[in-house]
Amino acid sequence: MPVRVAPGRWPLLGHTPALLRKKFRFTAELRDHGDIVKLYLGPLQAYFITSPELVHRVLVTDGASFGKGAMFDKFRPYMGNGLAMSDGAFHRRQRKLMLPAFRQGRIEHYAENMVQAATALTGSWRPGEVRGIDADMQGLAVTIVGAALFSTELGGTAVEEARRSIPVIVKQGIIRSLSPSFVERLPIPGNKAFDAAILRMREVVTRVIDSWDGVDHGDLLSLLLLARDADTGEGMTERQVFDEVINLLTAGIETSALALGWVFHELGRNPEVEARLHAEVDEVLGGRQVTFADLPRLEYARRVATEALRKSSLWLLMRRANRDLDLGGLRLRAGDEVIISPYTMHFDSRYFPEPERFDPDRWSPERTAALPEGAFIPFGAGIRQCIGNSFAMTELLIAIATVAAGWRLVPVSDRPVRVKFTNAPYPSALPMTAVPRN
Repeated sequence: MPVRVAPGRWPLLGHTPALLRKKFRFTAELRDHGDIVKLYLGPLQAYFITSPELVHRVLVTDGASFGKGAMFDKFRPYMGNGLAMSDGAFHRRQRKLMLPAFRQGRIEHYAENMVQAATALTGSWRPGEVRGIDADMQGLAVTIVGAALFSTELGGTAVEEARRSIPVIVKQGIIRSLSPSFVERLPIPGNKAFDAAILRMREVVTRVIDSWDGVDHGDLLSLLLLARDADTGEGMTERQVFDEVINLLTAGIETSALALGWVFHELGRNPEVEARLHAEVDEVLGGRQVTFADLPRLEYARRVATEALRKSSLWLLMRRANRDLDLGGLRLRAGDEVIISPYTMHFDSRYFPEPERFDPDRWSPERTAALPEGAFIPFGAGIRQCIGNSFAMTELLIAIATVAAGWRLVPVSDRPVRVKFTNAPYPSALPMTAVPRN
């Protein structure tokens, strides 16, 4: 099957300048050129998928025929061979070892820390105070992930370093992944910042692991160090534990912080949505703190959280074919790269009418039933779906309910919030006034 080459290709650099300059606008326009569009990242050829059916094939139906792609290769100096990076039998083994840490009983345990962290944050607010909600939500996500991962004071140091370094690593890693290989060898400020941030994270996380006393403290680090393969009795090496901690820190902070920031921004812009959310929270909680047992009844809050995930998901991810296969009439060969854009898919008006509008009701059962598989993938799908998806949704619901029970967050101005893309849509700033509901 002939595949069109996307417009905007430069000599030597390929489509990298267009991707870095236009970002979402560039990938959104690719659907006009077919279900599969050829791109060049420097000299590297890749196929961009615009069809949800083909996305589902890559991630689920033929998921075993694809490994992590070139984008992930750029992050290996930092993330090693953790769950987000690994493939094949090793990935299946690691996932099996880690699954007990994310079962419902453990999530319920983590939920207690989530409630404490969200309550402490809102308890620090003062009536009429202008808060940087994007910074507040990142701080909250840092606190929650830190409490789940580490039980020691040294763990707190590691999490604070993660708050400092992870945004640098993600931003520069994405630039590397879209650029020709020679760019990462240049002595430019971005490369120096990337290397320095990696070094700082390695040092502080290694110190935390080395300080573990062999006791199960109920945190994720203890579970990782104590996990044993049911068939062989073998556990993880310290290096494997290190890689998994780095992966969990990176994924656990950015995704939740970003979604929560956009939740409160959208609630401030949509008073009718905010009013419905407040009514539900008041009815379910009756003035008390939220608990894990309340979450199934917070149906509208879940729709609000899901809509925020739709609007704040990853921009790009890549897969690499590990065998020859047919994809939508295109003959892929082993080693071919495929690009999927959850964010672009989530703004496709064919599946999400008026995609810019914040509409929690698009997640009502009758409307979601009409969505094709592959159209909504905030946590990926298939054998590599994010292992922490239930953790993340629990965190979102608890934070939303805790804030909504006592506060309204009002935008400081009517000026539109600018979006800054790294591999997700970050707000330029979210200053909001904290107004008590009572």
